[in-house]
Amino acid sequence: MNDDFFMKEALREAQKAFDKGEVPIGAIAVYKNQIIGRGHNQTEQLQDPTAHAEILAITAAANALNSWRLNDVEMFTTVEPCIMCSGALVLARVKRIIFGARDEKFGGCGSIFNIVEEEKMNHQIKITAGVMEKEAAALMKSFFVEKRKKNKGN
Repeated sequence: MNDDFFMKEALREAQKAFDKGEVPIGAIAVYKNQIIGRGHNQTEQLQDPTAHAEILAITAAANALNSWRLNDVEMFTTVEPCIMCSGALVLARVKRIIFGARDEKFGGCGSIFNIVEEEKMNHQIKITAGVMEKEAAALMKSFFVEKRKKNKGN
C-alpha cells in the first residue's frame, strides 16, 4: 500500500468532521501497513481544544500498541499538523508524518515552525508533504466557504 491509499482514509475521516460541522481534518496512524488509529477533529463536539484529529489518532494508536512510544508508526493527516499536534507527535516518537495541505496559520511542520525536525529535540520526524494536497485543500476551502455563507445569514 502506498501513501495515497492511507491519505484517502485520512480524507474519509476529514469528511466525517466536515459532516459534523468541524474543521475537516482527518488523521490515520499506520503501523506495519495496518491502520491502528483514526481521528477527525472533534473540538466543537467535545468542547475540547485538544480534540484534534492527530491527537485522537495518537491515543488510538497508543491503545492499539499498548505503548505511548509509537516508534514505527506513520501518521497520515490531511493538513499539516499544528504546533500542538506536532509537539505531541514528537513526544510519541512517531517515525514519519505524511500530510496533504500546508497550514500557513498554525503549521508546525515547516509553515510557521518546524517542530518535528528541530535538532534540539530528542526525536526528529521525517516529513512527506503534499500527498493529495489538492483534495485536502479543496475540502478545507469548501468548509470555510460554507461556514462564511451560514455566518452571513445570521
